[in-house]
Amino acid sequence: MSFPVTPVRLLLVEDDPISRSFLEDALGSVPALVDSTSDIASAIVLARLHRHDLWIVDAHLPDGDGIDCLRALRSIAGTTALAVTASTAREELDALCEAGFVEVLCKPVSVALLCATVRRLVGHAPQGIREPSPGKLPVWDEQQALSAIGGDRAALLKLRSLFQAELPALADELQRARSAGNPPAAQAVLHKLKASCGFVGAARLGRAVDALAQSPLDAQLGQLFEFAAQDALAWKDDQS
Repeated sequence: MSFPVTPVRLLLVEDDPISRSFLEDALGSVPALVDSTSDIASAIVLARLHRHDLWIVDAHLPDGDGIDCLRALRSIAGTTALAVTASTAREELDALCEAGFVEVLCKPVSVALLCATVRRLVGHAPQGIREPSPGKLPVWDEQQALSAIGGDRAALLKLRSLFQAELPALADELQRARSAGNPPAAQAVLHKLKASCGFVGAARLGRAVDALAQSPLDAQLGQLFEFAAQDALAWKDDQS
């Protein structure tokens, strides 16, 4: 695996000194040049001075929140944005995604997860990892799924129902493998899920599966998988 010699340039907006120091050091191994600051006002100044490949913004800042910061930065440029937060409240995570952050990482974030996410978002991911579309992915990607099965929506809904029926057992099997600290067993379940997600167009869960496959025992990625699985199980078709 190799990465470009020239570092990418990142804007880091984080007011907590300890978190900022950790993130700056971790991001250096992307490799990256990091312009860091603690508030929205100075982030705007830096965004006007430099072109950044990615903005990394804390959800809570002294002069506003992460969404305020993103809006201010978007008035200057259209760079991809990643949010970081100490909160695990699902409402806050969803609000950040809906505001335009492509992903949200929960602190304390591991160096491996942080760097892998940044590399993927700036286009330097290992081959096979897909960069997510801006905003929160839909539960289902109709176009992808219909294309995969030849355009028969009735057949698609049947497959989706079967997928929803089998998902709880697969999720339980995955959790047992992760709790036992058994990456190969977890990878085997994730491999099954990846194929199924593709056939039924489970876009949100598919991205969570892809991410967890890179680090099957990561607690934060496991939580994101659980959220995505709950979304897939809760969805009901209104057109059937």
